Amino acid sequence: MQVEHHDLHHDFPEMNDAILALKASNAHFARLYASYNRLTGKVEDLEEHDMPVSDFTLEDMKKQRVKLKDELYHLLLAYRAGQKSVKA
Repeated sequence: MQVEHHDLHHDFPEMNDAILALKASNAHFARLYASYNRLTGKVEDLEEHDMPVSDFTLEDMKKQRVKLKDELYHLLLAYRAGQKSVKA
């Protein structure tokens, strides 16, 4: 089965610097980032190896991943907005 990878650096390449900066300087972001990557790895592994798991479980994991990604994205936007105001 062809598995689409959901790496933040791949999904938001324009925010690569912000991702790296926040991972290093913001413990909350770093925890969310690690949780997102663990969950993404589990989902991709289940899909790639066509492992037996209920549709409900897989969909719940994907919903959790979307929620984490959304929170990470908003932290990235806030960081970038803060960076722009510092430069102005």
